[in-house]
Amino acid sequence: MFIQNAIPSRLWEYLIATVLIILAPGPSVLFTIARAIAWGRLAAIATVIGNAFGMFLVSVFVAVGLGPVLQRSQLLYNAIQWAGGAYLIYLGYTAIAASKIDAQDMQKSSGSKPSFFTSVRNGFWVGVLNPKSVVFFAAILPQFIDQQKSNVTAQLLLMGAIFAIVALISDGTYGLLAGTVRQWLSGDVKRLIFMRLTGGIVMIGLGFFTILAAVLA
Repeated sequence: MFIQNAIPSRLWEYLIATVLIILAPGPSVLFTIARAIAWGRLAAIATVIGNAFGMFLVSVFVAVGLGPVLQRSQLLYNAIQWAGGAYLIYLGYTAIAASKIDAQDMQKSSGSKPSFFTSVRNGFWVGVLNPKSVVFFAAILPQFIDQQKSNVTAQLLLMGAIFAIVALISDGTYGLLAGTVRQWLSGDVKRLIFMRLTGGIVMIGLGFFTILAAVLA
């Protein structure tokens, strides 16, 4: 019974939304690619591992804090979706506006190569402080839960764990590819700008989708 309560009925829809937002190059992906360009694949993978742990920790705090409240308040449930959708649109806009600066920053490297554990630690803090993760957990996750089930917190925890695992796989792939073609990727800033623009457009689209879901609810 507990396992059934922890699995939302719209799990497949949630997986699609998770893949879309993770594939959109945000702070964690940009940081991973920058590490790959500067120091290679091992540093990038270590960064991704730390980042996944950081994001999962955020999901735990959101689940424990929001779960009981969302189960009782439809008004707050809708308000969080509106606020989260608006913030995703804002993040997408700023990503597009700063795409050139972000791309140039990714080409820079300074200092000596960090150790594996230092890269894990740095990635962890990027994951904890990543606004895209916070917004996703607080605003996107709630629309996929089943409020009629008795354990909303368990549903949020499960979806948070899924998000972290998908991010580990996706960001790890970004890191491996970037580390493999690091010279090609850093050779033309336009490639990095295009990647950042694409991420911004996806985030704006998800923001509008979230607001639309709140309107139609």
